[in-house]
Amino acid sequence: MSNKPSVVKGTRDFLPDVMAKRNYIFDTIKSSFVKYGFLPIETPAMETTQTLMGKYGEEGDRLIFKIMPRGDKLKQDKDISKLAEEALRYDLTVPFARFVVQNQNEITFPFKRYQIQPVWRADKPQKGRYREFYQCDADVVGSDSLVYEIELVQIFDEVLSNLGIPDFSIKINNRKILSGIAGVCGEEENIIPITIAIDKLDKIGKDGVIKELEQRGISSNAIEKIDPLFALSGSNEEKLKQMADFLSDSEIGTKGVEELSYVIEEVNALGLSKAKLEFEVTLARGLNYYTGAIFEVTANNVKIGSICGGGRYDDLTSLFGLKGVSGVGISFGADRIYDVMNELDLFPKSALVGTKVMFVNFGEAEQKQCMKYAKELRDQGIPCEVYPSAAKMKKQMKYADDRKIPFVVMIGSEELKNGTITYKNMESGTQETANFIQLVSELK
Repeated sequence: MSNKPSVVKGTRDFLPDVMAKRNYIFDTIKSSFVKYGFLPIETPAMETTQTLMGKYGEEGDRLIFKIMPRGDKLKQDKDISKLAEEALRYDLTVPFARFVVQNQNEITFPFKRYQIQPVWRADKPQKGRYREFYQCDADVVGSDSLVYEIELVQIFDEVLSNLGIPDFSIKINNRKILSGIAGVCGEEENIIPITIAIDKLDKIGKDGVIKELEQRGISSNAIEKIDPLFALSGSNEEKLKQMADFLSDSEIGTKGVEELSYVIEEVNALGLSKAKLEFEVTLARGLNYYTGAIFEVTANNVKIGSICGGGRYDDLTSLFGLKGVSGVGISFGADRIYDVMNELDLFPKSALVGTKVMFVNFGEAEQKQCMKYAKELRDQGIPCEVYPSAAKMKKQMKYADDRKIPFVVMIGSEELKNGTITYKNMESGTQETANFIQLVSELK
């Protein structure tokens, strides 16, 4: 018996219409990356387990897809996870850090790269959460200048504005502020469990965060000190003033407030198109490698979680032997952005057009002329196709309609005799007779 075909849960096939929409997103993101001076690279789908493990925190490590060993190695130990030497990449940032270290003599610092490739996570599939999905990353390594944080906020704003997303927020915080909070509360050694817990505020609420802090062994005195931070209010400047007061005895916390104040002030001076820039003290982003600014972007009024994120990491390349190379980067979640745009019906019709012209096939003589014209259109960059056989007119027109081809060209015996063409606008239904040069002018 043949097996019923299916895809692995949490993965998807993409039909041509969907691919057209996805490519519209990728092209829009890539365009902004290039404008800001980022260069493209690619890294392998697989990395060594040693490269990936220990870089994402306890929860992240559990979601790494490890590749089962083969042959004799499989017989050595029942715990396959301990034997796995390779894994599918969890994100693009850690492989990028490995790339920088291996290729440090071939690149110029500060090195600005963009990368658009799939990543994999052994997660529970649900709306907006897939096991295979694309990330679109832009990172800079080799400089600790806050100029890059400012530019990355601008890229978030530019890309999402160009995609037509009407209402979105760029939430920003600084891991130095979180370290300062842990220090002020006397819990310096517990910075990681504290950040993991408060990062879940949107998902489990204040009571849930407090319960998790207690479960992670955070003292009641520390929780009492943290409690007022859940209710910070006012403008970004007012909230930062409150944080400055709270962290006045913390050198690292004060440094975080100063960095964040500078970024927000400079972004405000330059202006944003649509984005709301919001200081969010409970934003933690659970990845262990962040050390400075952290970002998260949400599409307001759409229940899907964050659609972009990122932050600064000062120590990531040192894990691979290259010290003193600071980096900062952002990532666009193309799959979630797609879902948001689909839900809000934001894709322009132009993004869905592949073939622009179809030539109707009336027979061998007409087909030859159509093939000649089709070549000339393609030479001028106009996508077109000739229907492959002299099928019934109804069938050919249905094909063009199903494919959403905007123009249909008809060259019958009369057109061959007169050296003219007849073309139909499939959207308006209007039909005109003209010469080929006039057709080209209309299509352009």
